[in-house]
Amino acid sequence: MSTGNLVTIGEVHTGLLQNSSAISLSTATRLVDVVLGERVLASERPTSYVRSADRLTGLDCPLPSSRGARVRAVGTAVSRSVITGGHILQGSAYVRIRRGEQSRRLSWSHYLGRPGILETLGRVDGASVADGFLDHGAMPGHLDLGSVANRALNSVQSRLDLDHRTAFRSTRTYLRWAVPPANGGTEAVVFGIQNENVRTVRLPDRGLDAGAVAQLCEDLALHDWLLSTLMSLIERSRIGTLERTEVVKKLQPAVDYLLHLWMPGARTDAGLLDVWQAVEQRPGLSRQWQVNVDRIRDQLALGAMEKLGATTSGS
Repeated sequence: MSTGNLVTIGEVHTGLLQNSSAISLSTATRLVDVVLGERVLASERPTSYVRSADRLTGLDCPLPSSRGARVRAVGTAVSRSVITGGHILQGSAYVRIRRGEQSRRLSWSHYLGRPGILETLGRVDGASVADGFLDHGAMPGHLDLGSVANRALNSVQSRLDLDHRTAFRSTRTYLRWAVPPANGGTEAVVFGIQNENVRTVRLPDRGLDAGAVAQLCEDLALHDWLLSTLMSLIERSRIGTLERTEVVKKLQPAVDYLLHLWMPGARTDAGLLDVWQAVEQRPGLSRQWQVNVDRIRDQLALGAMEKLGATTSGS
């Protein structure tokens, strides 16, 4: 990120693609190919992954602030759509916020020449913007990156190429992230769980390109969604209450659609890999994931043994 940034903030929405089965890499590429003349980033390894070209959304609105300041900013936000594994869809949006060169609003050509940047019309503290955004998200009448990210996600969900039937029931999750100014922020990575659907992450300023930071946060959001969805499937399976065959049936989507996608940091910039190390220490996503994966495999193993036992006793 440029040293001229006051703060960089973004939001990622993650959910299940509305299709009854995983789609191919070529179909996924077609679904996110919405920017004329710009190439889609596509990869088959370590798992199927496509990301649309960046799109710009014009914004003219007050910024969030933990101090209640009302400072207007004008410019453009970057948004993009991501499909991983053929069935997990994300909408992502972010902006870099800088002090404006003028105290008045300039022509749109000025802001279009600075993609992904919001310029303030007045003085603002970057740390207070980060705090306000992480704590409250979109306040009424203020910058709403969630809506921009949601449009990027829904632009894919609405495509006629999809059959609009999900493979299993799940909920969306939302991750807000911020890189406060180095002189007013912290070098620690702070991952927070606001409620069952909303997460926040505060990152140290490494001077890296905002797009690389956004990709890291998309990866964090993806893995948080995987873990949340896996835990939800386990809860709905009612282990210890339902018959084993019914429990195994309810856990089947985890085996078919989720377990093979756990690859934290696989597409993270080398300068940000230590962020994953910090997240693994607390809250320890991979430890939680492995505990729940083992629980599912135990149920599958018990189900197979019970079925074998029933077959043997009946022969």
